[in-house]
Amino acid sequence: MTAEPLAPAQAAASVVAAWDDALRSTDPLDFPGYTAPASSEESVRTALVELGGRPAVWIDCDFRRVGGTMGAVAGERIVRAFDRATQMGVPVVETISTGGARLQEGMLSLLQMPRTVSAAARHAAAGLRSAAYLRSPATGGVFASFVSVADLRAAEPEATIGFGGPRVVAEVTGAYPPPTSHTAESALRHGLIDAIVDPSRCWDWLAAAVGAVTAGPLVPPPGRPHGPDTTARPEDPYEHLLRARGSGRPSGLEWAAWLTDEWVEIGGSDPAVRAGLAAVDGRRVVVVAMDRFAGAFRPGAPGPGAYRLAQRAVRLADRLGLPVLTLVDTPGAEPSPESEAGGLAGEIARTLLALAELASPSVSVVVGEGGSGGAVALAHTDQLFVLDGAVFSVIGPEAGAAILYRDPARVPELTRSLRLTPDELLRLRVVDRVLPEDVASVRAAVTEALTQARAGTKDSRPHLATAAAVANQ
Repeated sequence: MTAEPLAPAQAAASVVAAWDDALRSTDPLDFPGYTAPASSEESVRTALVELGGRPAVWIDCDFRRVGGTMGAVAGERIVRAFDRATQMGVPVVETISTGGARLQEGMLSLLQMPRTVSAAARHAAAGLRSAAYLRSPATGGVFASFVSVADLRAAEPEATIGFGGPRVVAEVTGAYPPPTSHTAESALRHGLIDAIVDPSRCWDWLAAAVGAVTAGPLVPPPGRPHGPDTTARPEDPYEHLLRARGSGRPSGLEWAAWLTDEWVEIGGSDPAVRAGLAAVDGRRVVVVAMDRFAGAFRPGAPGPGAYRLAQRAVRLADRLGLPVLTLVDTPGAEPSPESEAGGLAGEIARTLLALAELASPSVSVVVGEGGSGGAVALAHTDQLFVLDGAVFSVIGPEAGAAILYRDPARVPELTRSLRLTPDELLRLRVVDRVLPEDVASVRAAVTEALTQARAGTKDSRPHLATAAAVANQ
């Protein structure tokens, strides 16, 4: 086997210095028929690179070298690479194709899984980014260790991805996995990777993922609203609610596109919530946007996976010290048996917890319908705004009428009683400001809030609203 030269596939990165080329395995098990590879033939190579004009550490694991397997030398190189990146304060980028653990090194190979994860954890704890690009195959102990804890992960189209490779699956279960399993496309659908990227764009994506270059903008799907709703606001709360739900009104995804200048997707399994590493007027921010036009269960109704994505995005922002912007628009979370079995209530609670523990500033804008706990899960922020055409309610009036009156004819009456319009929300101190439905005005308010919001003040507003509603006897 001839070693490939240590060089990125594209001009977006250039090697500054290769590391640890002298390390070579001693064949610790004296395994029959195994010859430890030469240092230059080892599966993993590491280097300091210049990426988008900035320094980064590169970990390259290549299936063409010893099957991309991780033994003691590979693990040592990976650990040293992460620790050097931590000391230097630079991101880590990974290009990975692997068959997993090196069986000929036995348990010494398996020990590299926790070692590399610990090294990645030290790097992450320093507030530094990491990103991995997976080529085919990407399986076993490499995929199940440092690669899967990278902040962002992308894969080439149709790559074989999974903990157990197809032959292992067939041996253990008695049948090969179906064609829809163990693929990059399946991993994307289930939120295990964040993007599918052509190999020709591998380094462009890696550079954007770690913030070394400017990413492209967020582009909503075709056929969506092109601008804010400019129709007249009805005086009647029920008519106001119907307008907020209108098919021509933009949702959180449109507002995310209008308010941000760049976007790197943080993938999830339920498109009712989208998230991204973004920028607002040059300030890096993590955005979590509800999309009432999409959903794994039904449009606009987030299930457990949607809230897990929100938690992941908020936790990433917390670790990187980035502010969070959430955009709320949902009639409520998905209450189906499948969603309940997936732990919906717990995921909503953990989303609230992630926001409660967030140490960086947070801002939320209710852009459409804020429905019940499914909406408030993303609204527990230091500042909370509502568009003047939006609503926020303890429950959808249809469900509320079923609970209180068992009479759907009383939905308009209950809507009026719930005080869900922006002026009422401001009067009740539920929100901080009512914003006009104008992109420039909303962007200005969000930019100001991201700059001035004091992290950790998110409980003040609900405390004040509660105090005003409590009478002392």
